[in-house]
Amino acid sequence: RRVRCWRALSGPPKEVYFPQEHQPGVKMQTDFTCMNRLGITIRGLPFPHQFCHSVLPYSNWEWGIVCQSESMLALRKGFQATTARLGRLPREHWTDNSTAATHVIGQDEGREAAEKTQFNRKYLDLMEHFGVTPRTIQVGAANENGDVESGHGVLKRRVEQHLLLRGSRDFGSVEEYIAFLEGLMKKANRLRRKRLEEELAVMRVLDVRLLPEYDEDEVRVTSWSTVQVGRNTYSVPSRLRGEKLKARLYEERIELYYHGVHQLTAPRLVGEGKHKISYRHVIDSLVRKPGAFRHYRYHTDMFPTEEFRWAYDALCAACSERMADREYLWILQEAARTMESRVQKVLGQLRALKIVPRWGEVAKLAPPGRPQFPALSRLQVNLGEYDRLLERKEVAV
Repeated sequence: RRVRCWRALSGPPKEVYFPQEHQPGVKMQTDFTCMNRLGITIRGLPFPHQFCHSVLPYSNWEWGIVCQSESMLALRKGFQATTARLGRLPREHWTDNSTAATHVIGQDEGREAAEKTQFNRKYLDLMEHFGVTPRTIQVGAANENGDVESGHGVLKRRVEQHLLLRGSRDFGSVEEYIAFLEGLMKKANRLRRKRLEEELAVMRVLDVRLLPEYDEDEVRVTSWSTVQVGRNTYSVPSRLRGEKLKARLYEERIELYYHGVHQLTAPRLVGEGKHKISYRHVIDSLVRKPGAFRHYRYHTDMFPTEEFRWAYDALCAACSERMADREYLWILQEAARTMESRVQKVLGQLRALKIVPRWGEVAKLAPPGRPQFPALSRLQVNLGEYDRLLERKEVAV
């Protein structure tokens, strides 16, 4: 208490913040905020995510998108979604010094130089395409983006209150959750309509096409039947080994194409050095080379559910290593050729009965299904139709 009193009477000057008068249609502020503390789940599973939030400081009109990370793809998608919603473009777009828009320069030249940032090329290309001037705040000065920063808290409190009224934080799909958030933003924006109209009157019409929401790259399939996309590893069907694929990296997924034909869609991995391997892509080769299974680099990805993990452990305890590997791979191949859920159910039954899941036991409870062929009617050929076709040609001549 005494120190506080001394500081007020004789202490050094404190930093003063200066309120700003915002001009209509000039600024749009964009920032990311983490939504995990809201405890959102999708069909009972946790849904960790971020929110790319944009605000017009003059009217406080807001919009945003759900995203996985603070990436350039998310920033591009969020900016385009907001401007498309408005149908107008601001003169300036303000961000903080996140890696999505900027990068640090002079990291080896001392602290003062390291605090200098400049916009990265992809972000500059985005701003140049729309004719918007990029702006950034000073390092460590979040108050300069104060409207969107304070908007994060307001948005989260609003979402929290409506979740309590809803009585559940679980949603049937990501799309349902996004519709819930958009409904809240639309409702809040109705109260800002008057000042928004002042902004729209002076903002430039969105008169340029939107850019694709993905980055494109060319990748080659390795001998391991994998590709590197965004510094992460994904498996692909082994028939594509050695071929070049066109990869489209979206904010939430990747798509792979071979000669323009879609081959694969997979959820995008967040971060670097991660992998997503599907047993369906490699199981036939593993069955032919069972000795490679035990020390396979992506060994843990070969257990799609807990029942499959139990099956392998039980086989290892009851059989030799080589036989356990062989029999488990046969089980996994059956899941790939038929339905994983059916094989999983059989393994669950064997586990409940405390029976070792040898291939013979699994095959007995999950016999291969017989293909059902559609009933086709006999084709009736009327040669008179050909005569009429020739008559039409003669008339045309």
